[in-house]
Amino acid sequence: MKALIIDDEFNVRYVIRQLGEWKKFGISTLLEATNGNEAKKIIEKESPEIIFTDIKMPGMSGMELIEWLHANSYSGKVIFITGFDDYSFMRKAIQYSSFDYLLKPIEAEPFNQTLAAAVEAWVSEEEERSSKEIGVLQEVKRFQMNQAVTQACLGEPFDELEVASFLPHAEQYDLTLISFYQMHHAEPYINQLADELIKQGWGNAFALQHDSTLCLVISKEAHWVLIEEWISQQFDIPIRLASGHSLRFINEIPKLFRDLQKAMDGQNYRSIHRVNDLDDARRMQDIVAYVEMYYMEELSLEKLANRFFLSREHISRKFKQQTGKPLSKYVMNLRINQAKTWLTETDESILSISLMLGYQDEKYFSKLFKKVVGITPFEYRNIEKKLEWTVGNVKHTEVK
Repeated sequence: MKALIIDDEFNVRYVIRQLGEWKKFGISTLLEATNGNEAKKIIEKESPEIIFTDIKMPGMSGMELIEWLHANSYSGKVIFITGFDDYSFMRKAIQYSSFDYLLKPIEAEPFNQTLAAAVEAWVSEEEERSSKEIGVLQEVKRFQMNQAVTQACLGEPFDELEVASFLPHAEQYDLTLISFYQMHHAEPYINQLADELIKQGWGNAFALQHDSTLCLVISKEAHWVLIEEWISQQFDIPIRLASGHSLRFINEIPKLFRDLQKAMDGQNYRSIHRVNDLDDARRMQDIVAYVEMYYMEELSLEKLANRFFLSREHISRKFKQQTGKPLSKYVMNLRINQAKTWLTETDESILSISLMLGYQDEKYFSKLFKKVVGITPFEYRNIEKKLEWTVGNVKHTEVK
């Protein structure tokens, strides 16, 4: 560590040099400056962790220096040394996050106590900063891993060597697709599983970015029994598993993932921690809330069945009981109501509105809109604009 002493008086700098137990507190380099301007150059070049500075100096004062340090996000510790016990100085020093201040004449014991405290605080904060940086780097790496494996699963171009680098070396791997109940936040569980697999050298787990409820586990052959046992002990939420596919070459991931997805969609899965204890009415409320949030996306009974761990038939029957409408009609009404809002409140084209609502064919959307509303989207927009204009003029007349 480095410390910088800033004072225009040679005697003061000398006394500080002599009083400080520098080596005891890990200070290996001691630097000096006679004023703030000289100190700035040293700070930019040497980056000292601890700074002792006088307040009043010719040129740049200690207060001006700490303002400069604050503006440049200095992470070290600044201790003022001054002959003035002036509250206004101390108030400004606190404002710019100085660590402490010492009054002249300086005494050895309080000086070294302050030095020790400053070093301890810097070390503690540096460890915290390093920990945060490591955490950020780990999150970035995790994101890159999940992105690469998601691309592979979706059949998009991906780097086989990159994906291989995320796995322990093995002649053959097992692939398992894990599905989480929609209303549970899956990411912490997936991260926990990935950390355990990496720690044990069993494989890795990847959160698939196109679907927050899915996780792909790639594990060394013959290790899945141990992994499933760990999951059943550590996870306290219901999950479904589709497995039984062996992977010899990384480029087989797209095909094998499709097979696992088909197995999951076809109800060919195993369950851990079943959802029997979840209240059925609450689950239907979750489904309706999900539909109302994602109605502009492709929705089907099959998709809801996989996300909410219920059969298609059960959802179809209960959804109609809950809402009074079949799923398809309920989604259609939500889309038409949203279309009405966009037609009256925006200048989006009818084609753009149909695409945003999930209809790729503008003519089909217009036909559907007319069937429900009684007029075409174009006619609806014109009527609403005329009505708005009429109401506006009436209000204007009343004001007069």
